[in-house]
Amino acid sequence: MGQNGPQAGTPAHMRALNQRLVLDRLRTHGEATRPRIAADTGLSKPTVGQALLDLEQHGLVRATGRSLAGPGRAAVVYQAAPDAGHVVGVDIGRRVIRVAVADLEGSIVARLDEPNRCRSASALVRTVSDAVDRAVASAGLAPHEVVATVVGTPGVPDPATGTVHRAPNLPGWERRGVLHELVSALAVAGSDVVVENDANLCAVGEHALGAALGVDVLVCLTVGTGIGMGLLVAGRLFRGAHGAAGEIADLPYGPMPSGAGARRPGPMETAAAGQAVVDAARALGLTARSAKDVFRLARAGDERAVRVVEEEAEKLAYVVSAVTAVLDPRLIVLGGGIGGNADLLAGPMRRALAATIPAVPDIVAGQLGEDAVLAGAIATALDTARDLVFDRRGLPHTAGA
Repeated sequence: MGQNGPQAGTPAHMRALNQRLVLDRLRTHGEATRPRIAADTGLSKPTVGQALLDLEQHGLVRATGRSLAGPGRAAVVYQAAPDAGHVVGVDIGRRVIRVAVADLEGSIVARLDEPNRCRSASALVRTVSDAVDRAVASAGLAPHEVVATVVGTPGVPDPATGTVHRAPNLPGWERRGVLHELVSALAVAGSDVVVENDANLCAVGEHALGAALGVDVLVCLTVGTGIGMGLLVAGRLFRGAHGAAGEIADLPYGPMPSGAGARRPGPMETAAAGQAVVDAARALGLTARSAKDVFRLARAGDERAVRVVEEEAEKLAYVVSAVTAVLDPRLIVLGGGIGGNADLLAGPMRRALAATIPAVPDIVAGQLGEDAVLAGAIATALDTARDLVFDRRGLPHTAGA
């Protein structure tokens, strides 16, 4: 419980608990009348009525009309106010920075995609901050109306040192203190700010809105210019002891090339990320400027491109087999620029896995595409924002009671 919150067992504390119970009912199950809320929560009608009055005075619920169902006087219908606060999600990609602003129901009210041409960490901090400011303004909001901001980035954020480990594709992004600069820039108007690994947010997004809806144990394997993995166990994000769970770029794969710098990039990333696909295609005589070209040729039936794709699938199967031996996931979601080609990759992956592990998990394409990280950022921000708006609207804090 916060220092300024009501003491457990006091009338103020009980009143706050009742308010939270009523608000959570409206957020979880939608609009309802006072009798319906009382029936669903087990509170008395007078208690529900007082809680609704308090919440309405603080702008957290509003009356939307009257119910005409049943005999007698029509009952007032209430809903949680979606505009009581707003959240921002940010996806920092190597080529594009994506920003979305959402209300407390998760409805997107503004969206902005900004090319990432930054050549330094300082320039990237400024670009992200400016993009967020423009997105918030385009939603018709003042900066202080943003309650929570979640940023997805490649690598492993280290809040203690302000460093992002293992983010070689973003120039200067591993500089010590850069996270502190980013958080300070985004928190200037009072927003709570969290920086999270992008593959983790991809998993959260697909679990909340996409291919992994309702799945309790899942792996989201993202493959593009880099390679990463987000893990959900019992429906919750698993980060590990140091936030580095899922950093599969570091998995051993074949002999280390002579002269290769330690940890830059990791063996698995060198073997299976975008540049490796292009290099393998060129070694077979194909003209390919990107991995996208290789998959396009494979779909057109080019035998050399098909061979490259099948080899890529076998490499990804190696990753999945290692993780499956430990985690036993129910579902593998493929995402990223390369992973999005699940129609070509899933079959060869399943065949390779069937030869190495006893239980092959389902392998599916992510449904959210390039918006998966952004969706995960919004979902994560909403978890924080819904508590924060309760506190910031002047209602007593009850957490930890």
